[in-house]
Amino acid sequence: MGKQERTHTAALMGDFSPLAMIVIDPFADQLLDANPAACEMLNIDQTLPLAAPFSHRLSASLPLWVSFTDEALTQKSAWSDDLVMLDMLRQPYRVEVYAQRIDDSSQLLLTVIDRNKAEQRRAKAELGRQHRQGEVGWQRVEQVFERIEKQNQLILGAAGEGIYGLDAEGKTTFVNPAAERILGWSTEDMVGHDAHLMFHHTHADGSHFPVQQCPIHASFSDGQVHHVDNEVFWHKNGEAIPVEYTSTPIFEMGRLVGAVVLFRDIRERKRAEQQLRDALAEVGSLKQRLELENEYLQEEIKAELNHRDIVGDSPAVAKLIQQIELVAPTSANVLISGESGTGKELIARAIHAGSTRSDRPLIRVNCAAIPRDLFESEFFGHVKGAFTGAVQDRTGRFELAHGGTLFLDEVGEIPLELQSKLLRVLQDQQFERVGDNRTREVDVRVIAATNRELRDMIDLGHFREDLYFRLNVFPIDSVPLRKRIEDVPLLARHFLQRACLKFNKPGVRIPPAQLEILQRYPWPGNIRELENIIERQVIVTQDRRLMFDDLLLGEPPRSMGVTKSMPPPPQSCENQSRATLLTEQALSQRQRASTIAALEQARGKVSGAGGAAELLGIKPTTLASRLNKWGIDTRDFRKRAPH
Repeated sequence: MGKQERTHTAALMGDFSPLAMIVIDPFADQLLDANPAACEMLNIDQTLPLAAPFSHRLSASLPLWVSFTDEALTQKSAWSDDLVMLDMLRQPYRVEVYAQRIDDSSQLLLTVIDRNKAEQRRAKAELGRQHRQGEVGWQRVEQVFERIEKQNQLILGAAGEGIYGLDAEGKTTFVNPAAERILGWSTEDMVGHDAHLMFHHTHADGSHFPVQQCPIHASFSDGQVHHVDNEVFWHKNGEAIPVEYTSTPIFEMGRLVGAVVLFRDIRERKRAEQQLRDALAEVGSLKQRLELENEYLQEEIKAELNHRDIVGDSPAVAKLIQQIELVAPTSANVLISGESGTGKELIARAIHAGSTRSDRPLIRVNCAAIPRDLFESEFFGHVKGAFTGAVQDRTGRFELAHGGTLFLDEVGEIPLELQSKLLRVLQDQQFERVGDNRTREVDVRVIAATNRELRDMIDLGHFREDLYFRLNVFPIDSVPLRKRIEDVPLLARHFLQRACLKFNKPGVRIPPAQLEILQRYPWPGNIRELENIIERQVIVTQDRRLMFDDLLLGEPPRSMGVTKSMPPPPQSCENQSRATLLTEQALSQRQRASTIAALEQARGKVSGAGGAAELLGIKPTTLASRLNKWGIDTRDFRKRAPH
């Protein structure tokens, strides 16, 4: 027989062979030819050779394919049962492959066997042998399932659970109406077909479910009842249906002939369980949040921060109240600037009280009191195990303020590395807890306060300019007490009334002459200093009259450790004994002269290292206020500096 005849005969054998046979060129990565059995198996309905690379049909087994083809080309033949091939619909097949090199070419003739079907055929053959040995024929097996279906017809029709039968090959023998309804497949679709391949072929996560691992099939091989409560069956439309099922083996004449499967759609149960978990989590979160909110509110009550009114009738206070009324109903962020003790927090609380968020809490964060390494956790919270000491989840201040207002006191103390994260929350209203990858959304209005010059900090690279603009949507200046001195009598009487109640000393008063002294004092500690001095005098008074004569004598009194006082002006030896006799005008002149000397030494520089404020031991904002009061222009001192 010639070579051409052998090729023709081989082609005929391939066309009539029940085994799938294909011709592959591994170097060109092409499928060149396929017999009808292979076309059916791989769903090939295109003209051969295929244009797409054959490696696209190999899924994750591409590395195994490379070594397999190398062996076949070198040894002229090879065998493997580790490969997985995808058909044209991207359905995977575990295959057993025999390869034969064609003559001396680089082409390979492959015989491909579906391993699942091969294993089923072997199981069927083995069961056939068992049946023959036990004198149980296939006709008898069919009669077993017919009898089960007939005897339980009423139950099968009325049951709300899905029920179907399987023979030892895994082929469906009967189906009840509930199974049809749940799965979407009709009796005609299912009977006589492999139930596992039809609707149990894949796990819920999309991974392949080998029939050898299926508990249902195990029932008619090990003879045990198998109950599973967390798997999925696949609806005809491709939807995964969570189910619980019981697979019960069926015996005939002592031989296993199949199984009956009862299953239940548990989608509603799953939804209910998830809703319960979500509700419990929400209750836990709300409980923790309410506990923390209560904790913060208690702190505020103890600190007596719940002032109700802004006291004063000066033009400065009138302007301040007008600004509060303008911005409170909006959602704009507010930046309150001013010296320490001027009532910045009182302004923040008035804005919150006048807003639509007043029914939600105002959460205060003292940025100056938070350790540097705990800022992020304090702001955004953390999850259990995020760092050493994180023994449980913690809700951050932003999350606590959801729906309300967050007051960032001393915002200039926030570390530079955290400012970018704060900016993101202000822009997107989103954040993540420390150690968590879940993005949370919040609805928070931010009011910030500072006694520092943020513009100077921006110039020095200590504060982000974009964060400054995001906070400074509506700026408010908290006016120092010396610029609203006409409010001192009202404030003094207000604090006197509070102190009398606090220390149980009714009837204490301030004589008019003493009110004049309070109005003549410059109040470097502002309103906080005034309140502390009133309280101290209420405590020490013996005749129920408050006296403040020593305020204007020498160094202004310290505000009970709250506010730093200005150092006394330098004195010559001959004037030391007369220091207590200086008038207010003389003290002011000496303070002005000292300030001018500091500006000359600093060459007009106000803040920062070597600046006049540092030389005088006062804050840049305090110095700026004095310069504005005296009409001093720092540019005049820069002109005097040597070039």
